[in-house]
Amino acid sequence: MKVLISISFIFFSAIGFSQNDTIPDILYFNEYLGYVKKFHPIVKQANLIIDESQAKLMKSRGAFDPKIEVDYSQKNFKNTQYWEKINGTFKIPTWFGIELKAQIEDNSGNYLNPESFVPDDGLFNAGISIPLAQGLFINDRMASLKQAKIYRNQAEVDRNILVNTILYEASVAYFDWLQSFKEYNLYKDFISNAEFRLKGIEMGVSLGENAKISATEAKITVNDRKLNLEKSRIKLLKSRLKLSTFLWLGNNIPVEIKPNINPDTNIELIVNEVFKINNLEDDYLQIDAHPKILSLNFKKEQLEIDRRLKANKLLPKINLEYNFLTDTPNIANSYSFADYKGSVYVSFPLFLRKERGDLKLTDLKLQNINLEFETTQIKLRNKIKALSQEIESYKLQNSLTKEMVEGNTLLLKSEERKFQLGESSLFMVNTRENKLIDYHLKMIRLQNSFLETKAKLFNVLSINPDI
Repeated sequence: MKVLISISFIFFSAIGFSQNDTIPDILYFNEYLGYVKKFHPIVKQANLIIDESQAKLMKSRGAFDPKIEVDYSQKNFKNTQYWEKINGTFKIPTWFGIELKAQIEDNSGNYLNPESFVPDDGLFNAGISIPLAQGLFINDRMASLKQAKIYRNQAEVDRNILVNTILYEASVAYFDWLQSFKEYNLYKDFISNAEFRLKGIEMGVSLGENAKISATEAKITVNDRKLNLEKSRIKLLKSRLKLSTFLWLGNNIPVEIKPNINPDTNIELIVNEVFKINNLEDDYLQIDAHPKILSLNFKKEQLEIDRRLKANKLLPKINLEYNFLTDTPNIANSYSFADYKGSVYVSFPLFLRKERGDLKLTDLKLQNINLEFETTQIKLRNKIKALSQEIESYKLQNSLTKEMVEGNTLLLKSEERKFQLGESSLFMVNTRENKLIDYHLKMIRLQNSFLETKAKLFNVLSINPDI
């Protein structure tokens, strides 16, 4: 069940202020995004990517952990102990596929296989296992660890992209709320004008100075303004609820904004500061450090490691193992090259179809990511250019619209003075006022489009701001 909390109360209670302190009625843009970034569940999910990459890195490092193995077995039949075998091994994997091993064997029994005979105190051996071809310079565990380290760096970049996306969506919701708020207040201001005229005309009708049809016309205008006001009220309500979907507290508690909380109507400077697009120059077109490009580079590095591993598997498996043997491991000079246990293992597929197929698939993946890299660079560069030019265009459009609003305001005042002097009609006053309302709405919506375009640029640049 949604918790209905005043957002202003949240800001103060979250930092330890009492409820008796002065509570502001404005939800500032930077504070709003700060709470989104800190508490929104999707942002928390994005942070889990970092935890996942750390877990994968720890898992890959586990392939190099020393290992203890104990193999114990015995056979008894009709009160006769056939054999009892104890084999304890300690292994240390190293970076270049080489494995160090120490082993102790203690076997006994009446029917023990002769090759398993050991001295009474057991037999100790220490040795090394070396892959001479496949697996020496790169192997599965080495490749896995390298890829896990790269994935950790990639996870940070991908996290930033996800956080940027949710901040972009939250920003658009705030701008829509701001637009609805301005439109609602615009209709509220102009309805008071229409009601004031209606009262004056009704008084004039009662005194015989105005015709009844003028009162009817004024009443229609008032009702029309009331209708628009009601529509704008519903629009404001919906935009406020949409904004509330981005606001959460700790412990995943959703928050709903109360009607007495208003948006910041002067946010252009703070938007530029939060989005970090104050000095947008050609440097942004050098997108080598763009998060999406960095993410693709990390993927490419992982594939290149995978390709080296697949190419290495074309080599034959040649494993050489040599172990010193002694029954007195505590005496250093008891080790002799003459007492040893050794083995050579050779394996090589005749056609290498599996290995060549794996290598070909990896090459195709590399080709695909290279193409994706090129197309992503072009798309990002063109989007940044287009949005930069669009922002400059909106600056000009806003300036022109502002001049038109100022001009229509003067025309309306002039028409009202003429109406008071009896040189104009209510119809002309309403026409001028409707025109002015239209230009005000156009300016509000244009400003909203201007802010949303800045948010799009922020999203394309994938900036993760410190709020």
